[in-house]
Amino acid sequence: MVGEIKQRLLELINEKAVELNCKILTIEIMPDHTHLFIQGKPSLSPNYIIGQIKGKTSKVLRKEFSFLMKMPTLWTRSYFVSTAGKVSQFVIQKYIAEQYNHK
Repeated sequence: MVGEIKQRLLELINEKAVELNCKILTIEIMPDHTHLFIQGKPSLSPNYIIGQIKGKTSKVLRKEFSFLMKMPTLWTRSYFVSTAGKVSQFVIQKYIAEQYNHK
């Protein structure tokens, strides 16, 4: 995810977060994956939030950038979820920024 695709992905994730009434605290889009630190209502499961974001972004990006249709899927089914209860928001944001800087 680079260039125009990266920019459009960022827009779409932000749009979906607003629709879900979630707040993006940190996001870093890498060429082959994305780190997203998001705050959602307790009534929304992490699985639901991720599914909604992946579903919308895949559908729109593949429609707008037709060469992405050559890929079997845009996203894998896998993702990692954790809560921020034991560490501060700052620590998580720093970790995500460091991941981007190592690429």
